[in-house]
Amino acid sequence: MKTFYYKKYSYFEKGKNLYISFLFSVGDIEFNPKVVIKNVSIKRKKKEVLDNLIFNLGMIEMFSYWKANCSSKIIVEAGELSKKQISWWKKLLINGMGQYFYENKIDFTVPNFIEIISKEKSSFKKGKVSGKKILIPVGGGKDSIVTIGMLKKMKPSLFSLNPDKVTKKIFKISGSNEIIFAERKIERNLLEMNRKGCLNGHTPFVAYLSFLTVLISYLFNKKYIIFSNEDSANEENVIWHGKKINHQYSKTYEFEKDFRSYCSNYLIDNLEYFSSLRLLYELQIAMIFSHMKEYFPIFLSCNEANKTNSGLKKKTGRWCNNCSKCLFAYLILYPFLKEKDLYLIFKEDLFEKKNLLPILKELTGEKEVKPFECVGTRKEVLVALYLGYKNKKERPFMIKYFEKNILPKRNDWEKILSEVTDHWNTKNFIPKYFKV
Repeated sequence: MKTFYYKKYSYFEKGKNLYISFLFSVGDIEFNPKVVIKNVSIKRKKKEVLDNLIFNLGMIEMFSYWKANCSSKIIVEAGELSKKQISWWKKLLINGMGQYFYENKIDFTVPNFIEIISKEKSSFKKGKVSGKKILIPVGGGKDSIVTIGMLKKMKPSLFSLNPDKVTKKIFKISGSNEIIFAERKIERNLLEMNRKGCLNGHTPFVAYLSFLTVLISYLFNKKYIIFSNEDSANEENVIWHGKKINHQYSKTYEFEKDFRSYCSNYLIDNLEYFSSLRLLYELQIAMIFSHMKEYFPIFLSCNEANKTNSGLKKKTGRWCNNCSKCLFAYLILYPFLKEKDLYLIFKEDLFEKKNLLPILKELTGEKEVKPFECVGTRKEVLVALYLGYKNKKERPFMIKYFEKNILPKRNDWEKILSEVTDHWNTKNFIPKYFKV
C-alpha cells in the first residue's frame, strides 16, 4: 500500500480574501484542495498562530484524500505533531471514518492499522481571542435555526461554508449583523478517481468544520463557537468488529470533549467550543422548531439535495422525499405540525408512501443497522410515532403500521414518552454565561 504524504500548506491574502491551499500526494498522484475565507485581513495576526491553525486544518482536510487509497502510513511533512497529537489524530481517524471502513469492509481493528509519522520541526504557537463575541456555524437544517433563535438577543455572527440559496435565506430571516463566508473546493483529481471507482465514503464533516471555525474565530476574534449538535448524535448506527460505528461521530459528546482539549492544548488558549443543543434529543428540538413558522418554507435537511455524484449531476436544492433523512424529519415534525404546515415543507404526505416502509424499519430498530444519516435515536423515533398515533385522528399508512406491528409489543409507552420528551442531558460543556 502506497504511503500518503501531507507535504505542505500555503496561504496568501489578496483583496479582501484569504486563500489557503494544501498539497497531499500518494504515489504519483497529487491533490491540491483549496479554501477561501471571504472579507478578512491577516495583517495584524501572528504568523506562527496562523501557520498552526492552517496546518491543523490541513490535517482534517487530508481525510478526504487519504480515503481514496486507505494508506497504512501517513507521513506529515507540512508541520510538527507531538506523540500526543498523533495519538489524538489516530483516534479521530479510526472513529470518524467508521462508516467508511464499514461500507468498504476494511478491518480497522488489525494491529498497526495506521501509522502517522511527523518529521518537520515547526515554530507553531497557540493563539488568543478576547471579548464575548459569538460564532454560530449554520447549515440549512432546523438545528442551527433553533440555536440562532435561542441566542438572537446576544447578536451572534453566523458562518457558512459554501452557502447555498437555503442558507442565504436563513441568514436574511435571522437578521444577523455579521455573516462570514468561506468556500471549499474538492480537488478535481479526487472527483475523477471517485468516478473511476476508487475507495470512497463518509468523512467526519463536523470535525472539518470544527477546525475551520477555530481558524475563523481567530481571524474574526470570536470567543464562543457554538455548534448545534444534539444528544441523539451519541447513538451508533451499528456494532461492527466489536466497535460502535457512528455516522455522526464528530457530532458526539466524546468528540466535543476531545476537540475542546485539543483546541486548548494546541490551538487557542481561551476559546469556548461547545454545542448549545447537547441537552436535547432531536424530537425535542423539532418541538421547539415547530414554533418557528417563518423558516418552514425554506429549511432543508435532505442530503440528497446537495449531492453531485462526484460532479456528474447538479444539486437539486429540494427535499427528495425518498431518503431516511427526509422521512426522519417528517416523522419528528409530524406530532407538532398541522397537515397544511407539513405539506408546506415537504409538498406531499410521506406517511402514505409505502415504499418508505423499509427505511421506517431501520429508523425504529426493527432492522439491525440504523440509516447512515444524521437521524435521531431509535427510541425517539418510536416516541414520535406514538405521539402521532395518540394525538392525531388521522391514520396514514405509517401510523397504521405502527398501530398494528409496533404498539402491541410493549406496554410502557407513557414511560418512554416521558423519558424522551422530558430528557435533559447534564453532560454538556455549555458555559454558565449561557445558562442564565
